[in-house]
Amino acid sequence: MTTERIRILVADDHPLFREGVVHSLASEADFQVVGQAASGEQALEMVRDLLPDVVLLDIGMPGWGGLVSAEKIATACPAARIVMLTVVEDEDNLLAAFKAGARAYVLKGVSAHELARVVRAVDQGEVYVTPSLAAGILVTLTRRSSAPRDPLEELTERESEILRLVGHGLTNREIGERIHLSEKTIKHYITNILEKLHVRSRVEAAMLVARGGQRETNR
Repeated sequence: MTTERIRILVADDHPLFREGVVHSLASEADFQVVGQAASGEQALEMVRDLLPDVVLLDIGMPGWGGLVSAEKIATACPAARIVMLTVVEDEDNLLAAFKAGARAYVLKGVSAHELARVVRAVDQGEVYVTPSLAAGILVTLTRRSSAPRDPLEELTERESEILRLVGHGLTNREIGERIHLSEKTIKHYITNILEKLHVRSRVEAAMLVARGGQRETNR
């Protein structure tokens, strides 16, 4: 029995570092490096074309930079897990990275073995923060008290539109035809929507939308 390899895209503007990361990842039997990019703009184009499972992004690239690139990639390919690679040990950047859609924040001094472990963990849906920053972030987050938010508010405008169409009973293909996206892209969006809403099926997601509509009507 063979398991599918984790498909990885590496984006960094320093060729020597990028090639080193690619070489170390490619040596792992369960990894497949499907592409390399030297900028955020190039990474977005390749992500749309290749639909990788995991994207490693340098936070300090020229042009868009890693944070803007992460946000654009998360929107274009919601199922792709984004790992930020950086030399910057900074809480503000870390929070901005996760807000942009990253699932891991890794310092470039990490070992090849540890980076491989992070990639596998992120591919499985886990979140990773470099240990030296994790404690400080936990303190920061626990100090912020706020009322629980409606999970539907976490969806982007595009995700909300797709979820409304799911609620109307449309299939992935029908939704794709309606908003001019491929069926595969719609499937990726729905995977992300289910994760954000913490539900297991599109039926449960549609029920959340229906309940939300009822609350608006009763106001």
